[in-house]
Amino acid sequence: MKKVYAFLLVALVFLVVSCTPIKQGNYKEGTYYDSVQYTSYGVNYVTTAVIYVDKDGLIKSCFIDSTYEKDGVKTTKKVLGDAYGMKETSANIGNIEGGAEWYEQVAVIEDKVVSEQGLDWVSWSDEKETKLDSVSGVTITADTYIDAVRKALDKAKK
Repeated sequence: MKKVYAFLLVALVFLVVSCTPIKQGNYKEGTYYDSVQYTSYGVNYVTTAVIYVDKDGLIKSCFIDSTYEKDGVKTTKKVLGDAYGMKETSANIGNIEGGAEWYEQVAVIEDKVVSEQGLDWVSWSDEKETKLDSVSGVTITADTYIDAVRKALDKAKK
């Protein structure tokens, strides 16, 4: 009798697994990147986005970073981490309780790109399309970040 139950259990698992549809994404497998140059307070910077799409066409990761110069040293905002010094500013804006550093805010955008499988969720709260309206936990000016992601995703479209 145990053999019959074991066989039925294996058959049931096989049936469930084989009938579960595999989600297909809208992109070609690969790693895609692009960048956007911009000027802030007279200094030129570059924002870069890297998108990884798996064999099923699904976005599995999104990486965004931006060049930055602090104290005469050229680096990136992610490398600076807490030393970038945005937490107090974002706290004063009032949208993020206790504030959040740049890397924490950009991680919210990166996660949203993956969870939403693209940029259809983006809406802006200003005419210049710099302030994201659709993401809580983000006070940073996001136009170059979204543009870099959009350009990378355009390369990945089927």
